Amino acid sequence: MEKPKKLVNKITITLLILFICRIGIFIPIPGINQGEFNESIGQNTIINFLNVFSGGGFSTIGIFSLGIIPYINSSIITQLLIKVIPNLEEIQKNEGEVGKQKINKITRYLTTLWAIIQSISIGLWIKPYTFSWNIIFFTDLVITLTTGSIIIMWFSEIITEYGIGNGASLLIFQNIVSNIPKNLQTYSANNESNFIVISGILISCLLILIVNIIIQDSKRKISIIASKYLGEKNKLNTQNYIPLKLNQGGVMPIVFASAAITLPQYILININNSILKRALQIILTNSIFYLILYSILIIAFSYFYSSIILNTKDIAENLQKMGASIPNIRPGEETIEYLNKIINKLTFIGALFLFVIAQFPLLTSKVTQMNILQGFGTTSLLILVGVAIETAKQIQTYIISEQYDNIMG
Repeated sequence: MEKPKKLVNKITITLLILFICRIGIFIPIPGINQGEFNESIGQNTIINFLNVFSGGGFSTIGIFSLGIIPYINSSIITQLLIKVIPNLEEIQKNEGEVGKQKINKITRYLTTLWAIIQSISIGLWIKPYTFSWNIIFFTDLVITLTTGSIIIMWFSEIITEYGIGNGASLLIFQNIVSNIPKNLQTYSANNESNFIVISGILISCLLILIVNIIIQDSKRKISIIASKYLGEKNKLNTQNYIPLKLNQGGVMPIVFASAAITLPQYILININNSILKRALQIILTNSIFYLILYSILIIAFSYFYSSIILNTKDIAENLQKMGASIPNIRPGEETIEYLNKIINKLTFIGALFLFVIAQFPLLTSKVTQMNILQGFGTTSLLILVGVAIETAKQIQTYIISEQYDNIMG
């Protein structure tokens, strides 16, 4: 009975932490006129967008308002630094667990810095809605929001290590789910043909769900053969292959792109430069510019995440160590070039699929002249489906490993 209890404990830890994180969003910071503040942001599209990933934190300014976004942005920066700085790449590749801890430490420092910057921005932004704005209140606000962000980061790492699933992904999952009732209520209030609207949403969501599952599970099989069987076609075993997924990064390119797209919106809120402000407004309000920027981000992060997960040089070296190779491809540089070519094609196709699905509401409204899905958030749906699939697979893998241990025991 000890093995099943271990799984139950993991699930319990995960649910308990998610519950605490949700409660923390609604513990307001004293000194803010919440009524006046909520009235001013009711129709603010930028804040509504940020609320999707913070679980409504920007509507209440609670202790966990920043959520997991500083940690995600810091993870992006850290991975970029690893690609740019050779010393960091050496640490990650050659120092094993110690190297991983060093990289995690850098990410935590960057998260703290990012949280401080965001907290200062929020402190300046809510100045008109405070009862008594002074340096003491401002300092308390920055410390509280930064501490809340660090606690959320710690919680996400606890879930990843001791719970079920990826902590950061599950926290975003929870925040998105918490906004669904509000979105449906808003849609019901703004649309007279409720049955048509809801039917359109359900059918489209089902279609997106099916396509997303196909994308997540699709893979290209690269056959391999042992060196001693080279030249003997009848010896080629179709069960020996390298599986290359169509979408290596899963839901993370969408998560990263959605987090990165908020940067111009943060800048727009906090800058006074009229020229820069006008340029950002043109990009964010013009659907063509926004689509171009968003597509570039999704494709870039798909390639970026693919390069992190798959190192073709390591794959080629491992094949040589095992005495195996890809049929009709020479070991070494030719194998690396071949794998890079295949991975680049798969990543581009997968990124295009992600982008089209993410922009499905906009495409539908332009073609049909109906605003049924506009603003519903298929990006959010993609994240929900991706996280749910990954978490379910992890639970399934854990159960299978337990059954295997019981048989062997």
